[in-house]
Amino acid sequence: MTALKELAQDAEKRKTVVDDACEVLELEVGDKSGISGLAIKGGYKLVQGVKPGFIREVVDHLLDDFLDALDPLYQEALELGKTPGAHLRAHAAQVADALLAITDKRAETAQRAMIKKTYEKLRPTAKKHVEAAAPRLGAMLDRHAPA
Repeated sequence: MTALKELAQDAEKRKTVVDDACEVLELEVGDKSGISGLAIKGGYKLVQGVKPGFIREVVDHLLDDFLDALDPLYQEALELGKTPGAHLRAHAAQVADALLAITDKRAETAQRAMIKKTYEKLRPTAKKHVEAAAPRLGAMLDRHAPA
């Protein structure tokens, strides 16, 4: 079976996946409400201000690690004859843990103090937000890596 990461190795396909991931991120941030939503929106705006295209650059930089982290669930979905997106949604907590393990590791070595501090402030509620993003992440997976 093809590893999930292999599906985004072609430069044009990768660009499309990164564009889609950035759109999913924008939608997820835009949907946040309440006090934690204000904090997320504020942190996102702060990170966007680092430099033009910074969010896209970060998404592209993390993509291979994220795809590696999601690959076991993708392979499991294929083995079970399920759509990858539905399987991802059904395992939202596992998805959140896998993706946050990557961002936690990256945040530890972040060179920009502002990025590190912002991540640390938002991290306590991150799992519930990543779990809530599972439907959009699943739909994105189905668009780019169908069963």
